[in-house]
Amino acid sequence: MRLSNFGNDIAHIDLTAGEIAMKPAPREWVEQYIGARGLGVRYVLEAGPEVEPLSPENRLCFLNGPLTGSEASMSGRWACVTKSPLTGTVTDSHQGGWTGARLRWAGFDGLIFEGRSASPVYAFIENGTIELRDASEIWGLGVHDTVAFFRERYGAKNLSVNAIGQAGERGNRFAAWLNEDDRAFGRGGTGAVGGAKNLKAIVIRAGLEKSQVDDRDRWKQVRREALDVIRDEVNITSPRKGGLSVYGTNVLMNVTNRIGALGTRNSQTTSFGDRAEAISGEHVKETILVNDPTCHACPVACKKEVEVTEGPWKGLRMESVEYEPAWSLGSNCGNDDIGSVAKMIDQSNDYGFDPIELGNVISMYMEATERGWVEGPGLAWGDIEGMVRLTDEIGTCEGEGKLLAEGAARAAAEFGHPEIAMVCKGQAVAAYDPRGMKGMGLGYATSNRGACHLRAYVAAAELGVAPGEGEPLDPLEWRGKGELVKIFQDLHAFSDSLDLCKFSAFAEDASHYADQYATAMGVAFTPDDVMRAGERIYNLERRYNNLAGFGAGSDTLPARYTEEASTEPGSKGHVSELSDMLGEYYTARGWEEGVVPSALLDELGIV
Repeated sequence: MRLSNFGNDIAHIDLTAGEIAMKPAPREWVEQYIGARGLGVRYVLEAGPEVEPLSPENRLCFLNGPLTGSEASMSGRWACVTKSPLTGTVTDSHQGGWTGARLRWAGFDGLIFEGRSASPVYAFIENGTIELRDASEIWGLGVHDTVAFFRERYGAKNLSVNAIGQAGERGNRFAAWLNEDDRAFGRGGTGAVGGAKNLKAIVIRAGLEKSQVDDRDRWKQVRREALDVIRDEVNITSPRKGGLSVYGTNVLMNVTNRIGALGTRNSQTTSFGDRAEAISGEHVKETILVNDPTCHACPVACKKEVEVTEGPWKGLRMESVEYEPAWSLGSNCGNDDIGSVAKMIDQSNDYGFDPIELGNVISMYMEATERGWVEGPGLAWGDIEGMVRLTDEIGTCEGEGKLLAEGAARAAAEFGHPEIAMVCKGQAVAAYDPRGMKGMGLGYATSNRGACHLRAYVAAAELGVAPGEGEPLDPLEWRGKGELVKIFQDLHAFSDSLDLCKFSAFAEDASHYADQYATAMGVAFTPDDVMRAGERIYNLERRYNNLAGFGAGSDTLPARYTEEASTEPGSKGHVSELSDMLGEYYTARGWEEGVVPSALLDELGIV
């Protein structure tokens, strides 16, 4: 199994006909779009931007990158790419753990599903073979019971299960796929696409098969250079020393709160005050942390497994209390009870949906209740028992949850007040308030998959977790953020296509990516090539969205961020200067009000 052969082993599965064919990816696609995210977008574009997301014609692509499952550090990720039922944009999401690695070890670079099965099925993969098997007896189960079922049937050793729960089966628009480690294809509603296709799970059985490269000595060298910077104590990734390793992603809760960028009560304010500490990574480590497992080839171990020690959910053991859902279900909902946060994340993992969107949906519902726009009792800020009950209803799409399972944007519009949905292009924002972190706000607005902190993780610069020892950029300064956001978007588009963990960029730079890709694939590749490929991928996504109806004026933020000034220390008096930043950004991109001109498409070689 040579890394340089990446793209030759793509399985195309026609669920309607029950037929499977192996078709290599066109070599020019692999050269232009690298793999994983980029290659997936190209496949989804071929199906047509006009397709309905929940129709049989929509493609559901699961793709590795050239480095997935290799010895490269942080190479355990793979991508799910489709047209989103939440946003109508092209979307991709990335999952950690061991599933992508096992897919490669089983002999596949990717799986592309089309059509709709007449009855529930799962795909079983082993030793270069794939077949569709009946899933009727597990349809209706949550993710955790589905994983248990397959472990009983096939044994747990060397087994990965990627599954949807009841949310995906019932059309929750922010449903997700999760694996046996509760790692998720979290955002964009990919699980709902699986449910619409009657595809319950992908089950992979494969032991370790070491990937081969032609220049083994060079490969050892470039891997070592990348690992050395990950381990460097100046970086947040440093094993057992850096904040990401010690506290997990939730290391950011207190930091973001302190600078007035922690959206609270549906972003009505920008700080949770002293209450943020109770849901922080530091508090988790001191009180309920029990284990910190890791993904394939990752020395960082940012995952934080916890066991709740008191309250109604005492004894719950789950993985893991990440920063984004701790914010969305915590300060965003006026909730400082860490046990309830862990409970709702676990519910999200079992029903199979995005806890970031969940917390935004609930906080929007709480504000609608507060303002008298909800018929019936609604839900008060910080009502943890009510939140847990409502999460069950959202997971099963019943009762009040039937509307809320449509996502924050659609539900707020149904209440007659779309302005209280903190969304961009239909997807809810993450844990950084644009009034306190200007670059993150621009990143939300210009993200091709709807509001997203990971398209351009400018927080790395604005919070000072970027590589090296330099001072962080002023998060309240909007000037210069247009060019910065473009750089981050292009770099991450490339790393998502390799597919390396996003946190690799907290230590590695374009030269490390270029060296590893060049050596693995046996080609010449430079840091400039990295950025050019990332730019091509980002423009391909924008081209898809333009064709899908997202034209001039689509890169927006909720008015709350641009018109209602922060009242909290750290960002007091600030709003997001989005229009000014967009001017910078479009100039840097060469776009015309968010639309890719034909001359740029030609220049980048995009069909």
